Amino acid sequence: MDHRHWRFFIMLFITAAAIGLVSSLGINYGQIANNLPSQDDAVALVKSIGATKVKLYDADPRVLKAFANTGVELMVGLGNEYLSRMKDPKQAQAWIKANLQPYLPATKITSIFVGNEVLTFNDTSLTSNLLPAMQSVHAALINLGLDKQITVTTTHSLAVLQTSYPPSAGAFRPDLAPCLAPILSFQAKTGSPFLINAYPYFAYKANPKQVPLEYVLFQPNEGMVDPSSNLHYDNMLFAQIDAVYSALDSLGYGKLPVHISETGWPSKGDQDEAGANLENAKKYNGNLIKMAMSSSSSAKKGTPCRPNEDLNIYVFALFNENMKPGPASERNYGLFKPDGTPAYPLGFSLASVPVVAGNNNTGVASTPPQPTSPTSSTGYLSISSASSLERCRLLGRSLSFLVPLVMELLILKF
Repeated sequence: MDHRHWRFFIMLFITAAAIGLVSSLGINYGQIANNLPSQDDAVALVKSIGATKVKLYDADPRVLKAFANTGVELMVGLGNEYLSRMKDPKQAQAWIKANLQPYLPATKITSIFVGNEVLTFNDTSLTSNLLPAMQSVHAALINLGLDKQITVTTTHSLAVLQTSYPPSAGAFRPDLAPCLAPILSFQAKTGSPFLINAYPYFAYKANPKQVPLEYVLFQPNEGMVDPSSNLHYDNMLFAQIDAVYSALDSLGYGKLPVHISETGWPSKGDQDEAGANLENAKKYNGNLIKMAMSSSSSAKKGTPCRPNEDLNIYVFALFNENMKPGPASERNYGLFKPDGTPAYPLGFSLASVPVVAGNNNTGVASTPPQPTSPTSSTGYLSISSASSLERCRLLGRSLSFLVPLVMELLILKF
């Protein structure tokens, strides 16, 4: 690494110190690309936005090694293609011993999410294997003495909800309740959070004429009042989170913490992808990060239904990933371009010296080999193609009466 890059990293860390590290802010780090900077460079970029948590879609040894001794908490993914094998406790233990244990305790691995949006994948085999795999992984952690530091969970699409409006009426799909109940019981006993991938972007994309843009971008607006709870909502993400809390409460698991394992906004899209542009991405992600910073201060700012709970949010994603399939938006969710420069300003200054693309210090290509399974951990589900995502529009349809209130002096300057 030459002197230009040392200056780059020094400036990044100064920036991170200036804005303060945020215990509740995380970032998704995917690698479906052939032009990404090295894993060491990625660590500096994670710290530059004040994030202290990273969600990985696999157990890439280069990434686990790069985050050693950084204090950053890692959530590691076991892809859907592993579920049938992970039902076997011996195989689960062998996987942990080979892929995670060698990096502990230097690398701070705090969670394993087993399967990605399995229940809305419409695959009965995957669904039936999910809980047994989670139980086997947890049993393996107990046998290895790691269960106190590493929890086991899974991620869900917002499409697990049958009803999301109003938030107080949030309810899971009846056909999923038999699968969800034992999973929730397992999580309540083991102390792991309920992970949901929530994208207000999809609600806007589906109904741009009915869903107020200000409402989905955390901009000043009149908001909406839940007619049952009388709680006021001025942004869709909070309404979605509280709908999940209501759904959990209806099954008797209202005390489970809800973490947003993915949320973000694309900076570019195809012609038919309404709202996918640079300005909206700046506002959504910039306001989201500022909100998470505010939530982690002494004066907590949770959702209307859970005002005293920290917002645990993982922004999607660290980089634009040029090899992701699907519409253009799929390849443009990153906060950073592959050369390490910001995709757009987030409200604080980053160094302008670029990281050399593909500068992988290990000499290995920055994209790990992808398993052949169509549901691989490195080939995580296309955000815009998950089944039943149109359910996200429920919130949008019911908000057509809102009249956006533009308050120029209060709009965050992104």
